[in-house]
Amino acid sequence: MIRLNLMLLVAVLASAFYLVHTQYESRRLYTAIDKANAQARRLASEHEQLQVQKREQATSARVQQLATRQLQMRPVNPGITQYVTAGAPPASAAPVQEGQP
Repeated sequence: MIRLNLMLLVAVLASAFYLVHTQYESRRLYTAIDKANAQARRLASEHEQLQVQKREQATSARVQQLATRQLQMRPVNPGITQYVTAGAPPASAAPVQEGQP
């Protein structure tokens, strides 16, 4: 009878240790999932902010401003427009004399 009681005691202790270990793993995995969800929310928020910044950078007013300031471009004006016809050299091109490259 004592052997049976000792075997049952060992079985109860083993199952108790297993239960504690399982609960610990469950809590650890739950906190890992919670951290992953928090990071996913943070990344989604950052993605939305980057999309807004991308749209702000691509506005036509900003592109016009950069073209004017940094590239020193100016709007089209018929007074400074040169039209090139096929086969004819542009008016600003210097004539090339024969014998000179």
